[in-house]
Amino acid sequence: MTERTEERIPLVEERIRIDKRAVETGRVRIRTHVDEERVWVREDLEREHVDVVRVPIDREVGVAPQVRVEGDVVIVPVVEEVVVVERRLILKEELHVRRRTTTERIEEPVVVRRTRAEVERVDGADVQAGRSTDPYSRN
Repeated sequence: MTERTEERIPLVEERIRIDKRAVETGRVRIRTHVDEERVWVREDLEREHVDVVRVPIDREVGVAPQVRVEGDVVIVPVVEEVVVVERRLILKEELHVRRRTTTERIEEPVVVRRTRAEVERVDGADVQAGRSTDPYSRN
């Protein structure tokens, strides 16, 4: 009978545990400043003008005519009561109102404001070299 001897070889494995902690490496102070700049603004402005033309009618009517629109002209009847032996409604005139639109280029100065930030690093008393709490820092 042969006797077997058994040898055991231990297998070892290393494991790593990494912890992180926040370390203050300094502070920043942010100041904002408002700068003003005068710029010229150019813009087209529309205005609406009306021309009124009085058209004499001098015709007797039984009822006051309604305001009406003919093309781009608004016609506003103007009536007058005249006392005679009987009362009659006389259409004295019509106002023909036509709209005109004009464009005018204007230039005037306008103050434009812009805010800018100034960042200043302020070192803290317990700053440790090489460590930063800034997530964008490469340290």
